[in-house]
Amino acid sequence: MTNTTFTSRRSPVYSRRGIVATSQPLATAAGIEVLSKGGNAADAAVAAAAALNVTEPTSTGIGGDMFALYFDAQTQQVTALNGSGRAPSALTLERLKREGLLADSLPFYHPHTVTVPGACAGWCDLIKKHGSLSMSDILTPAIRLADEGFPVAPITAHFWSRGTDRQLKSALNGHEMTIDGRAPKAGEIFHNKGLAKTFKLVAEQGAQGFYQGSVAQAISAVIKEAGGCLSAEDLASHVSTWESPISVDYRGLRVYECPPNGQGITALIALNILEGFDLASMDLLSSEKMHLMIEAMRLAFADAKWYVSDPAFAKIPMKELLSKEYASERRKLIDIKRATVDPQRGSPMNSSGTVYLSVMDSMGNACSFINSNYMGFGTGIVPKGWGFTLQNRGHNFSLNPNHPNALAPGKRPYHTIIPAMVTRVADNRCMHRMA
Repeated sequence: MTNTTFTSRRSPVYSRRGIVATSQPLATAAGIEVLSKGGNAADAAVAAAAALNVTEPTSTGIGGDMFALYFDAQTQQVTALNGSGRAPSALTLERLKREGLLADSLPFYHPHTVTVPGACAGWCDLIKKHGSLSMSDILTPAIRLADEGFPVAPITAHFWSRGTDRQLKSALNGHEMTIDGRAPKAGEIFHNKGLAKTFKLVAEQGAQGFYQGSVAQAISAVIKEAGGCLSAEDLASHVSTWESPISVDYRGLRVYECPPNGQGITALIALNILEGFDLASMDLLSSEKMHLMIEAMRLAFADAKWYVSDPAFAKIPMKELLSKEYASERRKLIDIKRATVDPQRGSPMNSSGTVYLSVMDSMGNACSFINSNYMGFGTGIVPKGWGFTLQNRGHNFSLNPNHPNALAPGKRPYHTIIPAMVTRVADNRCMHRMA
């Protein structure tokens, strides 16, 4: 008999009035607090994301980007929010060549890897479209945590120490995210008055409080001091975008992802390929089943690494990449007995450090949400006095001028963070969110 049971010591959690799932209990509590105030899934998601910026800055923050999928229980529709930022308007491949940086990729923590932080605009836009509370109410738990301090969790303390050694010790103002130059220990109380000040501005002024005025000036000033070129004008002109989500049917389920520049299409390509195999008949953790899933993902990534890019700059054949016919052709490349060496991308044109959280409210609305600095603390660069680090998402640009994802001014880079959502095809009820 096939073993289809996964054993776990973790008990399921049940709730009558909504549920919040995050990587930090204090962030989950922030989301629950907002639900208890009458907030919905969007409100609680942003509250949890802000609290995670306080309690897990080793992975996420307002200096990074976000993506979200939102299921509206009343309309039964899924919407996709792209809260990722763009490259500085003055950053070109020619500039990198002049500065001796035109190699395979930019250095991990270089100021040129700082793209406009899209998270704050994304938070505000999610609330404007789907939320029910004010940003002041939503950010209150995170402001309290930052002002009063919080006990650092053990795993966070570990990555905080690693980030201190890797980025913070040498990044401009990185010491502001430490205690006298060292990482906080597990259980030690950490205060972040600067981040509380940032959140208070956003609570009062919305996105304008971040992208214009003193915060924006501090961001552009520290980047200029570090040798980068992100400007106050780049920040002031930033907008997030609402997109039509992409999806595929997989055995009676409809799986949604955000479209490129995010790499969610990778998971959908892989699901289409796997649909042609009888995975249900295989043992849950069998080598045969693992092999097929790994091979499907390798083929999907081979396509994604080429085609996933900013659709404002390159034509991405999404319809063809997600077709069942294309999946059938790619499936033929899988050998059930051996791994494929260096799988290559197909040609569909012929027939582009992270936290995850999910929320469902009592009305049935659901939010699948990811916020990221990219590599832990990102660059580790801190706008002086504001309590957050700036991401290094621009490291994902290709420096090959012929690549669809080639660096260009005002362009969004290939993004690895992919919130997902699943509904039942039969009744379009939201049943699960995943990263």
